[in-house]
Amino acid sequence: MAVSPSASPTPPPAAPGSRTAAELATQPACWRRAADAAARAGGLPRAGERVAVTGCGTSWFMAQAYAALREAAGQGETDAFAASEFPAGRRYDRIVAITRSGTTTEVLDLLRALRGTAPLLALTADPATPVRDAADALAVLDWADEESVVQTRFATTALALLRATLPGGTDAVLRAAEEATAAVTEPLPAALLSASQWTFLGRGWAYGLAQEAALKMREAAGAWTEAYPAMEYRHGPVAIAGPGRVTWAFGPVPDDGLERAVSAAGGTFVHADRDPMAELVRAQRVAVAVAESRDRDPDRPRGLTRSVVLGA
Repeated sequence: MAVSPSASPTPPPAAPGSRTAAELATQPACWRRAADAAARAGGLPRAGERVAVTGCGTSWFMAQAYAALREAAGQGETDAFAASEFPAGRRYDRIVAITRSGTTTEVLDLLRALRGTAPLLALTADPATPVRDAADALAVLDWADEESVVQTRFATTALALLRATLPGGTDAVLRAAEEATAAVTEPLPAALLSASQWTFLGRGWAYGLAQEAALKMREAAGAWTEAYPAMEYRHGPVAIAGPGRVTWAFGPVPDDGLERAVSAAGGTFVHADRDPMAELVRAQRVAVAVAESRDRDPDRPRGLTRSVVLGA
């Protein structure tokens, strides 16, 4: 069964019931500001440089999305690594770290170890943290900072700023902001809210966002979610499709075989013709709604803190 953005609507709440819901709704405005700020930011990758992008959790998935976008734009070889898995001894022309808190242990340890090997740029929400001394340059997005433990607007705003530096990127970010404005308020299909399992798919840069959508559902709602490259889904993971389970594709779908396979298994296939960043906003809203339906507080997810500081 395929679900369009307007199918089986459930009216949105009259007002956000959590800090997370309120913050995620501000993303379109944050992205527009990031698109404007990109032209003035220093220390950003230059065309032709070999670049590595790193972070932890949500920030790592934003790194993956940007790396795929930059390579696809012909700007140079770009790799993305979790900070704890950065390959020792591999050399780059520039390294970009994404860290909302500026205190994440693995990111700080990595930047200190790499100091002097390449210019180090950190995107952060708080410049008055140890990342200030660990990096050579900072891009400060304090206006996109969050009170919530679960990241939404800071991470996507960091991606928006990096995306806006690519050829045609500013226009793409502004279009995404327009589509996200609708995604913030449109009714959510009932099948998305009542499901027992969600699998997110994406190709290219959208795969990083599919992974982030799955993470949001796990963090906020404690939900069973998975994420795969779209073409890999039928190489085994499709076996999980079935009644009460959702397969949600971000970005272009490679062919209609995906929908046929999911529908044949009795599952719900979701795909909207919108920018993957805007579709991520809709997934964030679903994560919050599912959390609340399960009597979970999306602002205080179990076992999570704003920043992972090892040994603290």
